[in-house]
Amino acid sequence: MTPSDSEKPFLERVRQSLPDLHPAERQLGEFLVQFPGEIASYNAQELASLAQVSKATVSRFVRRLGFENYEEARRMARDESRTGSRLFLAHPDGPAAPDHPGIAEEIDNLERSFSQISPDQIASVAAELLNARRVWLVGFRISQSFATYLYWQLLKVLPDVAVVPRGGETMGEHIAVMEARDCVIVFGLRRRVATMEPMLDAIAATGAKLCYITDESAPTRRDLTWHFHCVTATRTPQFNHAAVLALCHRVMVATTQQAGREGRAQLSRIEQLNEQLGQL
Repeated sequence: MTPSDSEKPFLERVRQSLPDLHPAERQLGEFLVQFPGEIASYNAQELASLAQVSKATVSRFVRRLGFENYEEARRMARDESRTGSRLFLAHPDGPAAPDHPGIAEEIDNLERSFSQISPDQIASVAAELLNARRVWLVGFRISQSFATYLYWQLLKVLPDVAVVPRGGETMGEHIAVMEARDCVIVFGLRRRVATMEPMLDAIAATGAKLCYITDESAPTRRDLTWHFHCVTATRTPQFNHAAVLALCHRVMVATTQQAGREGRAQLSRIEQLNEQLGQL
């Protein structure tokens, strides 16, 4: 581990290590990405039990992160938890609201996500969307659902928005015509396609402004214009995407507000045309 790597926060070390881990270590890493505070609260044996791995896996994992031993990793996690970050406050056995069991989980995911995403960052994305020659929304698998959702929201205030790839298309066909004047939003939620990293590199090479929206397990891409992590932790069989939808909504709201009078006029024109066409 290089000196710059050794200075990285605990949670960032975990995220960066995930692609290269063996299955058991990756299971532990993904557990800690969702519940990083657990390493500050439990000894190695207890953490192994919570993550359903062996104690030996825990030992190998912390050494792979660049720590001498478990206690060194634990001290760093404790120091980060004292900063007040909500990321270190979630626990896998935390209580749910008795009348609405899903709401507590979703509220927690929202608060943990937006503790890392500032209104200024969202405003800067909105400004680039409005200034862009063309806006590209990219998603594969479940991520394309969120790309399509954001498309329908932004279409009302932006003149040129596209969701890619569509059936039968390749990303190369689209990246080849991207320009520095464009803005690209890529959704990279689990499970990400194997070509995600080289695709991001190719888009970044066009000079376009690039916003990467992922779950909490994705290693941070500091070379991109923006990288937003949305917490999707859940105690149910499938990931909780409330924070992803909320982020899409906040981007849409910021874009509409910055569009000002012209944006409101466009919305009005759309409503009038839909009324004329009987499509309200």
